[in-house]
Amino acid sequence: MLRLSSRRFHSTVFVRHASNVAPAKMLINGAFVESKATEFIDVHNPATQEVVSRTPKCTQEELQAAVDAASTAFKSWSVQPIGVRARIMLKYQELIRRDQEKIAASIVEENGKTFPDAMGDVFRGLEVVEHAAGIGTLQMGESLHDVASNVDITSHLKPLGVCAGIAPFNFPAMIPLWMFPMAIACGNTFVLKPSERDPGAAMILAELLQEAGLPDGVLNVVHGAHDTVNFICDAPAIRAVSFVGSNTVGEYIHARATATGKRVQSNMAAKNHGVILPDANKEKTLAAIVGAAFGASGQRCMALPVNIFVGDAQEWIGDLVEMAGRLKISAGCEKSADFGPMISPEAKQRAIDIINSSEKAGAKILLDGRGITIADYPDGNFLGATIIDGVTTSMECYQEEIFGPVLSIMRVDTIDEAIELINNNPYGNGTALFTRSGAAARKFQHDVDVGQVGINLPIPVPLPMFSFTGSRGSFVGSQHFYGKEGVKFYTQIQTTTANWSEDDIPSGLTFESSRK
Repeated sequence: MLRLSSRRFHSTVFVRHASNVAPAKMLINGAFVESKATEFIDVHNPATQEVVSRTPKCTQEELQAAVDAASTAFKSWSVQPIGVRARIMLKYQELIRRDQEKIAASIVEENGKTFPDAMGDVFRGLEVVEHAAGIGTLQMGESLHDVASNVDITSHLKPLGVCAGIAPFNFPAMIPLWMFPMAIACGNTFVLKPSERDPGAAMILAELLQEAGLPDGVLNVVHGAHDTVNFICDAPAIRAVSFVGSNTVGEYIHARATATGKRVQSNMAAKNHGVILPDANKEKTLAAIVGAAFGASGQRCMALPVNIFVGDAQEWIGDLVEMAGRLKISAGCEKSADFGPMISPEAKQRAIDIINSSEKAGAKILLDGRGITIADYPDGNFLGATIIDGVTTSMECYQEEIFGPVLSIMRVDTIDEAIELINNNPYGNGTALFTRSGAAARKFQHDVDVGQVGINLPIPVPLPMFSFTGSRGSFVGSQHFYGKEGVKFYTQIQTTTANWSEDDIPSGLTFESSRK
């Protein structure tokens, strides 16, 4: 087991055998209980391969118990005053701040991120909780008087019922916090399935929400893999499903869940492009690219794995290689680490296979992270920063989301060629332009067909007052995550049209009519 002093970033390794590791608990109807499952998934520290936890494959009876608890709790939670819901979210954000280092330490151990990166994971989720605390404004309806004689119309945003979330491994805190706080603040109840690879952070977050005063059954947490996902998609009582992950799984969940009448929001794969114009600030641009391409070992859907150098900006590629070559890779608990291991040996091997394939197809490896070893962590899933030049659209490194610390370089002569490349790619999660020209920035923003655009900003993830707006092959569903779109996803509009004629006023209740 990896013990981490979060303030000093010093690490001490304790051997922990799988037979001595307690499995992740479930949260059902306010109680943290162990599953009666007979199958478990080992959770490995990616830097050491030590088993640090075990994820149960919850039984069908346990999954149904979670949904039943949420269904029962919805009857009372949905009619709680909105101020009560808001105050719980205010208390919740306070508790997350109090224990943010504890949550981050769990992420370092189970996911492999560096401690600063893990803290950022927590903080970006915390921002959504803070936004959810303003639900009194966010969930306001609309009204219009006198749409006809004596007729008024009002609309209300009412909670749906039981909602569910299926979270990925790469943001163990942030993505769950994109889901259940907004759903619960809107008056829904929730069943969460954290990633089976790193459930620890989600369980801490669930404990803190119970401590904040959330009534029993409003949030429930279950575990598992395919069978749990299928149950969530099929359960009649679940009204909406949130998912973040791969296209294969996301499209499957969307098809299966919508077939049973559920709403679905599914954030999926990406192939984000950066475009570098010759007039950009060179040092700031290269530093931004290095951080966005290799941070978190490239395991984030808003990484910047493809960079298009336009015209004379191609002369900067050598400096980019030199800067990336100085990055330090080690276990996430090490203070000196710029990024840590990949999540699993399989993920590492897949990335290496794609690099090999691209090299055989004619690409040139300018910086090679294959074969890297870390003396203190010889069993870690480490892949060093890798830069591939001469990339074409037919190569596997361009067509596949590698999800690793691999940067592909493309070269064009004009910004129009760069925009055409981006728009011909099937994904539309994010893109970034680096320039000093306002005219070029405006042209790029208007012409590029991507949901989230950064100008001199490599990872343009919107803050929670807006919404995460990936498009095209990167998203399928009804509404996007958090912000106004998130409120719409977790609520149903009810419109009331009322006719109150003054002629119907009971006798004895007389007053001078305002209608002359």
